Amino acid sequence: MAITSHLAKLRYVPLDRHGSFSHPPCNEFLHVQSSRASTSTGLSFGSNGSTKQCKPMLVRSMASSFGSRLEESVKKTVASHPVVVYSKTWCSYSSEVKSLFKKLGVEPLVIELDELGAQGPQVQKLLERLTGQHTVPNVFIGGKHIGGCSDTVKLHRKGELQSLLSEATAKSKEN
Repeated sequence: MAITSHLAKLRYVPLDRHGSFSHPPCNEFLHVQSSRASTSTGLSFGSNGSTKQCKPMLVRSMASSFGSRLEESVKKTVASHPVVVYSKTWCSYSSEVKSLFKKLGVEPLVIELDELGAQGPQVQKLLERLTGQHTVPNVFIGGKHIGGCSDTVKLHRKGELQSLLSEATAKSKEN
């Protein structure tokens, strides 16, 4: 089961010559319209008719905000599913892990990074920062990072994978 994130809906936003946004990014909850064509400071936020004047955001603050929201989203995803596999559709190691889980009767949440558009590389960089692993598959069981394909297969060969899966599944049923 592949999913796409709500963050993929973010639109391209041009920068002015000072490296600031001339318009803050739009998302599905907030409609942004320019109130003046001649400046980059007058903006009206209008999903409910109210307006608010604001200064353009700096790229650094937007990137920091986006990065922290992305990190929160990844952590929430990992914590709320018994098994999560960050994968790429073309990766043979990812396919091996997904096949192993299928053989074991486990349905992990599979997030195909190459199907997330521009967000995919950002998620992969975040996973590398969080786990120290820059490759896929990136496997989480019971909210804990297990590793990649060889780590998962090694746990299976040692007879330890099934108990981790059972524990994670039981924990998710409690919540």
